[in-house]
Amino acid sequence: MSERSSEHDNNRRTPQDPSASGPLQGIRVIELAGLGPAPMCGMVLADLGADVIVIDRPISAGSRSIGNARALNRGKRSIVLDLKSDAGQRTALELIHSADAAIEGFRPGVMERLGLGPEVFEATHPRLVYGRVTGWGQTGPLAQCAGHDINYLALSGALSIASRPGQAPSAPASLLGDMGGGAMLLALGLLSALLEAQRSGHGQVIDAAILDGLGLLGGLVSALRSEGQWSERPADNFFLHSSPFYDCFECADGGHLSLGAIEPQFYARLLQGLGLHDVDPAQHMNTEHWPALRARVAERIKTRSRALWEQDLADLDCCVAPVLSLDEAAAHAHAQARSNHVRIDGHWQPSPAPRFSRSRLRTPEAGPHVGQHTEEILTELHAARKSHKT
Repeated sequence: MSERSSEHDNNRRTPQDPSASGPLQGIRVIELAGLGPAPMCGMVLADLGADVIVIDRPISAGSRSIGNARALNRGKRSIVLDLKSDAGQRTALELIHSADAAIEGFRPGVMERLGLGPEVFEATHPRLVYGRVTGWGQTGPLAQCAGHDINYLALSGALSIASRPGQAPSAPASLLGDMGGGAMLLALGLLSALLEAQRSGHGQVIDAAILDGLGLLGGLVSALRSEGQWSERPADNFFLHSSPFYDCFECADGGHLSLGAIEPQFYARLLQGLGLHDVDPAQHMNTEHWPALRARVAERIKTRSRALWEQDLADLDCCVAPVLSLDEAAAHAHAQARSNHVRIDGHWQPSPAPRFSRSRLRTPEAGPHVGQHTEEILTELHAARKSHKT
């Protein structure tokens, strides 16, 4: 670590849970408050033990815009700075100099106009890893264009394979683009650059474009296409909701059951569980049989409730699962056994992931209010300045 960035090492906060020792303990990250992907990335890093400090704008206490809810700021500390003022910019510069990494999710050029772009730190903090996440990337003809998750999915091609025949494309809200292609790829890039900086002594800028990340997440589909195993025709592609064994079907009570019996052995067991004994399992991939058999499967599943199907198919190991609501998913026996969710302020939140054999991650708690740690952080900076001068 550079001389400038090591000044505040002794002032880095230990986890609020004293028994926690996440693998990122001792790493400090400065996050510029924004929407969706950047806060999500910061939350993941905080869950893993990093000291993540969010620089919030001076807005009314407790208020945040969509995509930057308190739940995404758990484990972090919040300081309010007016980045349009000289004093606010100076403090932000000092905070970033005290850190191993910084993350931001604004349009290209915003941080430069605030005097906080990565070039500012090249000489004074050469080991800084500077993570940037945007929809379209830092360069290219769309770099300055507005967009949201659904737009990135559309342009990446991912949305085109998320549709049912004759229906408009649809995809889960924010999961694939903002969080998958954006936040997770930013976290991966950030950690990779931090590891590399330990060897080279130099940081670098990570340009995490959601569009790029979605392309990478589509790697399996691209591989199948290149090997001639992917058809653009829904009638010939079980992934595109046309087969009788890979889709969601409505039950008698209005609930839904998901089927994923791709392999022959699972398909044979599924037919057994559904009572379709006259169907030849060997015709599994005969697409000519799919429409008629799909209708039979749909009719059959609609004769019982979701709970009854769960009970009847539980021991067959045939790739079947109920489609659960968010609350049902959190309360499911498997999720409970793995402590996959925690209840905070009356609401379920996902637990930190992944699991580690030695490192104990922080216990999730409510995120800070805007500016909750301003005085604490400023006191740390003042103590570090005083220590450096002596």
